Amino acid sequence: MTDAEPSAPPRLTRRNTGTVTLDEVAALAGVSPSTVSRAIRDPEQVSLAAYEAVMRAVDETNYVPNRAASNLASNRSGTVAAVMPAMSYSVFADTVHALEAELSAAGVQLFLGTSGYDEAREEQIVRAFLGRRPDGIVMVGASHTEGTREMLRRARIPVVETWDWSDDPIDCIVGFSNRDALTAIVEHIVEAGYRHPTFAGWLTGVDSRARARRDGFEDAVRRLLPGEPVRVLDTAEHGISVEAGAWLLGQVREQHPESDVLVCASDIFATGAILEAQRRGLAVPGDIAITGFGDFEISRHLHPALTTVQTPDDLIGRRAGELILERIADPDAAPVSLDLGFTPIVRDSA
Repeated sequence: MTDAEPSAPPRLTRRNTGTVTLDEVAALAGVSPSTVSRAIRDPEQVSLAAYEAVMRAVDETNYVPNRAASNLASNRSGTVAAVMPAMSYSVFADTVHALEAELSAAGVQLFLGTSGYDEAREEQIVRAFLGRRPDGIVMVGASHTEGTREMLRRARIPVVETWDWSDDPIDCIVGFSNRDALTAIVEHIVEAGYRHPTFAGWLTGVDSRARARRDGFEDAVRRLLPGEPVRVLDTAEHGISVEAGAWLLGQVREQHPESDVLVCASDIFATGAILEAQRRGLAVPGDIAITGFGDFEISRHLHPALTTVQTPDDLIGRRAGELILERIADPDAAPVSLDLGFTPIVRDSA
């Protein structure tokens, strides 16, 4: 704290055109341009009086610091990019909020792109983000096009894949096994006495996590219910929606009337199925039991409340943010694979 308290300078007027410069802010604050730079970049390096004068001048002029020069000097952009399938689902929103909280506390800004569960679109987004030189990238899922994987490897920046599990991650991975999580649900329903399950999800899309859940279902049925047919329904063009869940309930009653439990790849489908069962006058779980995946907020408020898998949404975001920041600080640190697990939640629907 070496700067003397500045005397009040004459008020400056902003130019009619162009952006406010560092020199203009310095003149208004009554300090040197280097003091303005230090006050913005590292307030501890200036006196409290100088800092307050600079902040008043910044507010009055709407000054926007130009980070380009400092970024070039440090070879860092102060940004991290994240690619999500969608932001309309609460589980991904929770992950992004937790990730952003970790990064912003460290002064790092988050850029966000959504792929719509399309790996080709994901590749386009990654290419665009890498052109802006982020310090790291967070991805949902561990299944990508070979082009995406190659770009991320060649970028030589920290990469954290999330919401999935792989023995061959690009760099770091923070998530859980979707396959094992669905297996745990099947183990529960078999223990509860159900013998004729049907799996339902969006399988013609490119959501690799849904396919992993289907694989877990099929393996568990073959192991726990030998001789039982493996029943699988695909929403196909109906995609992912509550309406698709209602459609699935109709399909299981029509195609597999013997089925005593509908195992949904997402709480979104399960919600639609429960509402459709109520519309049809079917008792859940009396006429057909229903399970979900994700433990969305609505799941505990349905009637009956939904049996599902609770995923560590917030924790995935927090740990991904921590890993990115650690790897930015130490580029030579070894990659980390962090399995956060999952929790089956048994409620009244199954």
